[in-house]
Amino acid sequence: MAKGYWITLYRSVSNPAALSEYAKLAGPAIQAAGGRFLVRGTPARTFEEGLNQRTVVIEFDSVEKAIETYEGAAYQAAVKVLRGAAERDVRFVSGAA
Repeated sequence: MAKGYWITLYRSVSNPAALSEYAKLAGPAIQAAGGRFLVRGTPARTFEEGLNQRTVVIEFDSVEKAIETYEGAAYQAAVKVLRGAAERDVRFVSGAA
């Protein structure tokens, strides 16, 4: 079975304090569900209209597990804290077979 990847690209962060509070809840919820953080930070460099904003890539055993974690109560509690504090693009992608 192909691995699943949860990719979050931030467009903007208007409230860094809320992002910090979100991270305190989101990280443990994701890790408890088997997520492994592969990337967390700002790009070293961007090309082709890429935004120089925070990027996060999390690996799961399957894309279904990644989506299940996102939709779960523990992670949604974290999302509630972040609401209105950041604009993000969240994607779920299956790994190459």
